[in-house]
Amino acid sequence: MEITSRYSPEADVSFYRGDCRRLLKQIPPESARLLVTSPPYNLGKPYERPKKIKAYLRQQAAIIRLCVDRIMQGGSICWQAGNYVAGANEIVPLDILFYPLFAELGLKLRNRIIWHFGHGLHARRRLSGRYETILWFTKGDDYVFNLDPIRVPQTERRV
Repeated sequence: MEITSRYSPEADVSFYRGDCRRLLKQIPPESARLLVTSPPYNLGKPYERPKKIKAYLRQQAAIIRLCVDRIMQGGSICWQAGNYVAGANEIVPLDILFYPLFAELGLKLRNRIIWHFGHGLHARRRLSGRYETILWFTKGDDYVFNLDPIRVPQTERRV
């Protein structure tokens, strides 16, 4: 299996760290079977400048359009989204705000996958966030999904 750090049509997987717009412009239209990404959450991390939520969503909408243009018919995109913390500690669930951006481009939501983790920042005036949401969209109804390789065997629980 060939893994590269930049786009290569011969690679099986490309892991790219940087401004995704540069990478997306290298990928031919309708050539990707799967895109997986975790965009910035507009929190003011060292690699981003926080914006008003409407400006942030406009920026993300433009990137989503670039991504959707690169996905082949029957392909998928997994978009990881956390929570944006607004004002006085108010949580804004970004996955809810992203859904219409994908839907208006004709993609269909197949799952909201919850990734739970045990680390992160500690909150004092609310429960600490210990999960993020991965939105799995497909371009069309004829897509690939192999349940058995990811199935977790059921364990018997005794009470």
